[in-house]
Amino acid sequence: MAEAVVNVARRINATVEEGRDHLDLSNCKLISFPDGVFKVLSSVSENIRVITLADNEMKAISSKFFSTFTQLRELDLHGNVLSKLPDSLEEMRHLTSINLANNNFSTFPEKLTQMATLERIDLEGNDITEIPLDKLSAMPALTWLNVLSNPLDANTQSALKSPRNFDILAQKDL
Repeated sequence: MAEAVVNVARRINATVEEGRDHLDLSNCKLISFPDGVFKVLSSVSENIRVITLADNEMKAISSKFFSTFTQLRELDLHGNVLSKLPDSLEEMRHLTSINLANNNFSTFPEKLTQMATLERIDLEGNDITEIPLDKLSAMPALTWLNVLSNPLDANTQSALKSPRNFDILAQKDL
């Protein structure tokens, strides 16, 4: 445990000291985004464009996370145990890519469809059965959606066969 804390502190300090625009806290055994990190990163949070929190054990992301890192372009949360996203996600007005692969989503996180800047959504390896294709089609920037390895229902599989204005990765038998 102490090694994980040291690893997180080292990565955060490097981001601040080197003025990086990305923060990588993947594989840190995190169950949540540490509150202390908000204070340490407060002076540079507006400069951070990419955050990777992949392969942790996170069950939730706090609203404070989304209201702090408002300039994010890419967010990688794959390989956690997330099942929902907070309403404050819509504060991410610059987010272009979100990776939610291999989590515990049983329903499509519809908050994503309200984000006009999103270009890429990765939901591979969840438990999603339905996808709001009409809402996704109305997203102006969406170019890519990955829903491979989800137990999509027959109606959704059928709807995926129709041409869309974005690329869809889905089951190979479609």
